[in-house]
Amino acid sequence: MRPLYLAGGIVSVALGAIGAALPILPTVPFLLLAVFFFARSNPEWERKIIEHKTWGPQIADWRERRAINRRAKIGAIGAMSAGVGFTWLTLGFPWAWISIAVLVIAGSWIATRNE
Repeated sequence: MRPLYLAGGIVSVALGAIGAALPILPTVPFLLLAVFFFARSNPEWERKIIEHKTWGPQIADWRERRAINRRAKIGAIGAMSAGVGFTWLTLGFPWAWISIAVLVIAGSWIATRNE
């Protein structure tokens, strides 16, 4: 199982890195997943993510209090809103309804988390 957890952690970090550059893809959820996988396969890499200067505090907030800070909430919901606009401009309807559904469901969940 350890190689599978390690592969899952590496893929999650890669997706998180892509998410740091693209407004449509989230970063922290993938890093949370990577921490989960690395805790079971490579504790040193888990520690590096947890101690990261930028992402570590957000991961600690989630692990300790199941909280998302206000700035991250605004950024996530704003990025999803931009995704709706991008989908509408490039693909139009009915495809934009998918982005709207993601915004409503995920955005509502994010907005209701502790700060």
